[in-house]
Amino acid sequence: MDSLLRHMVDMTGHRDHTMLDISVISAVQELSRAVQTRVLSIVTVCGQRFVRSRACIRQGGVACPEESHDGASPGEPIAAYPALAHCLLQHDSRAESVDAHGLRHLWLPIWFGDKADTCLEIVHLGPFTPEAIHTISGIVSVYRNFQNLLDYSERDSLTGLLNRKTFDDQLARMLHASDAEPLVPGQPERRHHQGEEKQWLAVVDVDHFKGVNDRFGHLYGDEVLILIANLLQSSFRSQDRVFRFGGEEFVVLLRSTTLENARKIIDRFRSNVEGHEFPQVGRVTVSVGFTSVSAADSPVVTLGHADQALYYAKANGRNRACHYEELVAQGLLQTVAANDTAEFF
Repeated sequence: MDSLLRHMVDMTGHRDHTMLDISVISAVQELSRAVQTRVLSIVTVCGQRFVRSRACIRQGGVACPEESHDGASPGEPIAAYPALAHCLLQHDSRAESVDAHGLRHLWLPIWFGDKADTCLEIVHLGPFTPEAIHTISGIVSVYRNFQNLLDYSERDSLTGLLNRKTFDDQLARMLHASDAEPLVPGQPERRHHQGEEKQWLAVVDVDHFKGVNDRFGHLYGDEVLILIANLLQSSFRSQDRVFRFGGEEFVVLLRSTTLENARKIIDRFRSNVEGHEFPQVGRVTVSVGFTSVSAADSPVVTLGHADQALYYAKANGRNRACHYEELVAQGLLQTVAANDTAEFF
């Protein structure tokens, strides 16, 4: 009982979805003595459901290796999890199955009304006892309620993406994690090699969105934003963070990747939007500006750089992704301390 109370206190002490996920799987892992526990995201792309792991822990408190996801696939098809797929179809509270190795799998979808975008997966050596299921179900109920509270304060009500209010904290964490060396007065800024892993910030804007609202109405405009939000979530990796800033503007924080891979992921998202058939509206495109995140720059400067690259993309044909540092190196943009034309401030 003391262990359970300790985990409940730990879970409800977090104000961040990532830490809440880690806290709940740690609690379930310890209390159920599971072989493995995961938090799964369930995403829908073009009417098809996919499953993606976003947090994982194994017996002994060992974190699972992060799944490789570079945007080429939104995850595993739900068909790979037939028991879970049937559970979601029937709106059941849980599903169980035994795999080829004799391991027991228990899935507990986190329902909000008739929708479940998150699911807990617990893998055990033997059958789950009624007592274990009762304890785990109680933890899941607390997790669901607290996740709902976080969603209410952190997420955009239309798209379900993280909102502007949570962006500052997330960017501050990314800046803190950046390993950029401080600048030495009198010395030029140190250039980063193309193959070096860094953090990245991308600003996304829907091209000619006002025309969509004027021609088709705001209901179809809202549907376009929802579908683009879905494409953002499926195109980027589980460790990346996607925000809606309001209107047709979105921001993505890409964690720990190279310039080459960041460009590939961002352009794949742009291409996914271009190739998507939007009901009634037809073809929609986006423009993207992105920049590296450095601890030497303030959040205002970092956003300003990405915003400059975005405006260059929109002024030069739209439906393209532009890298700020590359534009500066080519003499197409001038380095400025801040961008007074940015719409974020």
